[in-house]
Amino acid sequence: MFLLVFPATLMVVVLLVLPMLGLFRTSLNLYSPQELMVQALSGENYLDALGDPYYQRILLTTIGVALLCMVLSLALSLAPAYWLARMRSRWKSLVMILTLFPLLVGNVVRAAGWMALFGTDGAINAFWRSLGGETLQMMYTPFAVVVATTAVVLPYMILTLASVVEAVPRQTEEAAINLGASPLRMFFRVLLPQAAPGVLAGCVLVFILSMNAYATPVLLGGPGFTMLAPAVYEQFVSAGNWPFGAALAFVLLSATLILTLAVSLFLTRSLKRRTR
Repeated sequence: MFLLVFPATLMVVVLLVLPMLGLFRTSLNLYSPQELMVQALSGENYLDALGDPYYQRILLTTIGVALLCMVLSLALSLAPAYWLARMRSRWKSLVMILTLFPLLVGNVVRAAGWMALFGTDGAINAFWRSLGGETLQMMYTPFAVVVATTAVVLPYMILTLASVVEAVPRQTEEAAINLGASPLRMFFRVLLPQAAPGVLAGCVLVFILSMNAYATPVLLGGPGFTMLAPAVYEQFVSAGNWPFGAALAFVLLSATLILTLAVSLFLTRSLKRRTR
């Protein structure tokens, strides 16, 4: 058993644990314009990251966008996931491929598509102006970031839910309908609690991906809308402040882990209450 586990454990240690420890050690150093990085054991970077109102606002914005994308993707994926799971047509494989297809396209390419849609001379504004309306400002807004990020993570939620719903016996639904439950009541009171593992896994996955979104906020949010992942990149590449960038990265990591646990507990308790 040890020989089977050892290679995977070694890879995790070498490729994940050691780099994370090195990044954490970097976050304890200090920044100097002359030397760039001064060896130290200081928590000053964390105090700056958590105490500066600018970065507090960025953290809250990141959390808000991630939560909103999670809720929207869950709401939008329930019907498609159920339809896909219960589909018996020979076209099911094709539908699965079409659902997976957006994942084969890079986030930058997808963001460019949204830019063409939301831009001042984009499709939406062109149609709106043809109706006599004034130009809508959709680019570089929270709306554009949330919509585009939700579109990025939606396939993950649909596929996760569909795989779990598919494992729920059809007889369970038929029994609930025969006992007088409406289709809507059957879905939310019978099927959804049994699909709780898929709901939980999908929400956690979508939340983590949204918290760490980079290309979409940069391209669609513009300079006036910043999330933590672009802020980390800016400190490492533009400002050259590696210690502070490393501290921001660990703030992002810690916030993601803590909030993921909180979301998991909340969803678990909510779904348990539905089964009573």
